[in-house]
Amino acid sequence: METPSYIKSLILPTNGQKPVTRRVWSIDLMLVWLPFLNATNVMGETAITPDALGAPLRLAYASDGSVKFSKSGRPVMRVAKEIADTVRLVRENFTASLISYANGVLADKPEEFKAHLQTAQLAGEPIANSDRHNLEQAIAQAQAEAVKEAEKKARADTRARGKAEVLVTA
Repeated sequence: METPSYIKSLILPTNGQKPVTRRVWSIDLMLVWLPFLNATNVMGETAITPDALGAPLRLAYASDGSVKFSKSGRPVMRVAKEIADTVRLVRENFTASLISYANGVLADKPEEFKAHLQTAQLAGEPIANSDRHNLEQAIAQAQAEAVKEAEKKARADTRARGKAEVLVTA
């Protein structure tokens, strides 16, 4: 089985530029999704309405019809339903393609696949062990600091009660 070019293109490095527009499924809406969806409309693969493509971001409304605002006071924007539904379909199909490809390689080269998995697991073991050890240390340190803080607070409360008792008895 030969790796399809669309799979090879998925793992090529990009130029490192970060997009500045809204992302849908972690992919830039304006630079990736809209050109793709317009192209699929032109080719007759989809029939997304022009208003969804022309105004892909919409104000979100509450059930009472009022405009939704975030906790920071900004208006909440949502992606047009047709676009969100199409992206969801692409995501599901993409996931199915990845699973299908992995199963195809596993079926064609089971021994190589198994050997590669074992090599990867062995290579990752020292990292996982180190992370586990560091996490255990961090938890123990946090617990020790919490105990010290609780003891400090308890001593302060005891001192405050002692002073209050002295004032009451005097």
